[in-house]
Amino acid sequence: MIFSALSPLLRLPAVSGLTQQTLLKMDAETAHRATITALRLGLAPEQAHAEAPELATTLCGIELKNPIGMAAGFDKNAEVPRPLALLGFGMVEIGTVTPRPQTGNPKPRLFRVPGADGVINRMGFNNEGHDAAFARLKGLRVPAALGVNIGANKDSADFVADYVLGVKRFADLADYLTVNVSSPNTPGLRNLQSDEALRRLLGEVLDARAKARTRVPVFLKIAPDLDKKELDAIAKVVLSTDLDGLIVSNTTVTRDAIAGLENANETGGLSGKPLFELSTQRLAQMRQRVGTLPIIGVGGIHSPQSALAKFEAGADAIQLYSAMVFGGLDLLDRIKRGLVAAVRAEGKTNISQLVGAHTADWASGKARL
Repeated sequence: MIFSALSPLLRLPAVSGLTQQTLLKMDAETAHRATITALRLGLAPEQAHAEAPELATTLCGIELKNPIGMAAGFDKNAEVPRPLALLGFGMVEIGTVTPRPQTGNPKPRLFRVPGADGVINRMGFNNEGHDAAFARLKGLRVPAALGVNIGANKDSADFVADYVLGVKRFADLADYLTVNVSSPNTPGLRNLQSDEALRRLLGEVLDARAKARTRVPVFLKIAPDLDKKELDAIAKVVLSTDLDGLIVSNTTVTRDAIAGLENANETGGLSGKPLFELSTQRLAQMRQRVGTLPIIGVGGIHSPQSALAKFEAGADAIQLYSAMVFGGLDLLDRIKRGLVAAVRAEGKTNISQLVGAHTADWASGKARL
């Protein structure tokens, strides 16, 4: 996806006039590449102020300076995890990475939906493969929790075997791993969310984790396009394993929220603001099903209020990405300030004390921003 709000990044005057307006006129994927390059060249400002103690939290034994992460999809090839951490993210998740390099789907494959602050992508797990990501991450100090999102090659004869390879490759290097079975852009991948397929997948992935030197936490990332029966089945399987947590959710293939808008008919996964209501309801519904199992909430966060709603729906931590295309880099700081204000307004001392405050309302569909 893109991250075209580059003007706050480019604080140096000699950077060829790359502004947000310029980038929004570019092809979306070209704009994204320009942003990665700017970050890699050190053109991003570092967070200047100390983190608020109200945001310090622990997730699966991982101490986070704040519970806000950059979601997978932005830094597919582990090129800029350190600059992202220095911007102020408490987590940085790279990938999705597959065992072998692959080019992904034909271009164009990334589309803005400006009328709704949405993004549609059909990237298809384009990435440089395990070896390239591992080489960049080995020995790198990232001042945030480092997640590695693992996937399967499109032409693999055995998707599950690819995930096992991902665990073996990155278990001793990452702070956590994410098993991504929820992208709509690899044919057949979402089938791994079904009962028996999921049992086999998690069984083999967690067995590989058990054989690694480090017991790295493993998360399962699921789709929002699941009905209650499917949520029940996933929860049952997950709770029968020692999986560490869930990420809810990936992009949606539905288009109700953007019907009639520019690019609405493009195939692929929809993210950004239009995903917020659906993904937050699924988050709350899974919270009801899995008890205290850690959940990272992602999908449509676009403001301090929407970030707070994720926690109140049941998230222990959150991730964002698409909204920064339209909201700019200062969105991260605004979200932090908003969460701190909410904690204090409730007479609490930490964001963790607000987790699940309105789960029932979000799960039932009664809650709205």
